[in-house]
Amino acid sequence: MSVGFLGIGHYVPPKVITNNDLEKMVDTSDEWIRTRTGIEERRIAEDDMDTSDMAYNAALQALEDAKLEPEEIDLILVATVTPDTPFPSVACMLQEKLGAINAAAMDVSAACSGFMYAVATAKQFIESKVYKHVLIVGVEKLSKITDWSDRSTCVLFGDGAGSAVLGEVSEGRGILSYELGSDGTGGKHLYQKADGYLAMNGREVFKFAVRKMPEASVHVIEKAGLQKEDVDYLIPHQANIRIMEAARQRLGISEDRMNQSIKKYGNTSAASIPIALSESVQEGKIKEDDNVVLVGFGGGLTWGSIALRWGK
Repeated sequence: MSVGFLGIGHYVPPKVITNNDLEKMVDTSDEWIRTRTGIEERRIAEDDMDTSDMAYNAALQALEDAKLEPEEIDLILVATVTPDTPFPSVACMLQEKLGAINAAAMDVSAACSGFMYAVATAKQFIESKVYKHVLIVGVEKLSKITDWSDRSTCVLFGDGAGSAVLGEVSEGRGILSYELGSDGTGGKHLYQKADGYLAMNGREVFKFAVRKMPEASVHVIEKAGLQKEDVDYLIPHQANIRIMEAARQRLGISEDRMNQSIKKYGNTSAASIPIALSESVQEGKIKEDDNVVLVGFGGGLTWGSIALRWGK
């Protein structure tokens, strides 16, 4: 059985915070942020919009794209580290909001790699014929755990949600291979402090990411039986343009074949890759039968990569 994407969607809040806005809040500059991260602006959810609300908006798009009703979803997986509450899960909240009365539901916590972990999990359930249709949402409201007085982190993050419905696709299409990994010894470099705010050792996370992102990209291509020249499009986790460039250059693909939504949205953690995937398909940058590589890294430390052939 071939498992792939039947529908995709995404949602970002309307409120924009630019680098110029941040200049007025902390000791930083637009030039410093752009040259070191590639970020120009980010979206921030209002106080009355929580993680589950953004997940709902994105999920509706994916269901519409897949031409499925909520009742046809068998499992909901939500990748997030910023749930509305520790429990119930965002997935259960989403199940209620959608009216997906036949779906089991749970959250996946792997930080920025969460969407990759959720896709790999969904693939197993579908291949084993336990479930037919799985709804996945990567969603974060990072603004609520961001210390807006910490210039080393507040310039990086944004809010948003990306979604996908997975199911059986035609032979030769869908997920060709995947790789997941973790290194718990690096957990101290990216974590949530006791006061609730996010903390990061940027230097150590950067060193980890510039090694792992290209490495995981190459591994997943080899597992799929492809050559680097076969890759049509690259969707890396939108964390830092320099890290993304390391992966692109390792694969030897041109700049126009890599998503760079980081400029508009910053780092949206688990939402990053599905937002980028949804936008790239909607903008016609990913076409039927294109070979696509998704690759990300995150707190844990974790990483994940997927090679797929686009199409139903």
